[in-house]
Amino acid sequence: MHTQTTAHIDAPTSSDQYLRLVTYNIQAGIGSHRYRHFFTHGWRYVMPHRQSLSNLNRIADILEDYDIVGLQEADAGSYRTRFINQVHYLAESGGFSYWHSHITRDMGQLAQHGNSFLSHLQPSKVVETRLPASRHGRGVLEVHLKMGMHPLTVFITHLSLRRYSRLRQIRFLSHIINRQPSAVLMGDLNCEPDSPEYDYLIGSTSLQPVLCEQNTFPSWRPRRRLDHILATNDLILDEIHTIPATLSDHLPVTARLRFR
Repeated sequence: MHTQTTAHIDAPTSSDQYLRLVTYNIQAGIGSHRYRHFFTHGWRYVMPHRQSLSNLNRIADILEDYDIVGLQEADAGSYRTRFINQVHYLAESGGFSYWHSHITRDMGQLAQHGNSFLSHLQPSKVVETRLPASRHGRGVLEVHLKMGMHPLTVFITHLSLRRYSRLRQIRFLSHIINRQPSAVLMGDLNCEPDSPEYDYLIGSTSLQPVLCEQNTFPSWRPRRRLDHILATNDLILDEIHTIPATLSDHLPVTARLRFR
């Protein structure tokens, strides 16, 4: 385990009583905001483009007010980003003292996909774990923190597109979430609240079905609820909502977290 940190900045958290969380699939700064962009902007998945840095700066403006940020599809530095580590860039731009990037799909110089976090709280431990999948490229980042005097584990993940693979991954996740007394799961789960895999997740863990009532995908006309923040039953999540930012094909989801 290796935790990368920026130069330490004494940025206060919201409170010892609550934390502000946000999860965001940032689509590597590509910035799709129309269906046709999946085709006309497809080259941006492998080639650098002028808007990437501008999109990152606007994303940084959104994230800077939060205590813990979970990121999906942030590039850790490749040709398409002009070798800018997007996680490090967002940490410095937003004044986050701590950050970590787990590369789950290493395509060499072409792309460095993964799950990442930014935090104003110092983690005591960070664990990178591969998730079962028919193809390599899925994982979960496990971040151990303290909220006041209480230990808290935050899991950040991005699940597969195929239901069969998601079910395998959720069974695996349920096992490691149940090891922790107080846990948060956030990320792009690629499934909606009425799906069998979501039901399995809630039924096999102490995660509460606290839902954001707003859809998250696609960002310009949200029709599906794919991005979630869930917490175990000793925690309370409130003020859950999306942020109307069309800087990715997903909307960010935010919540306030506190202990009961």
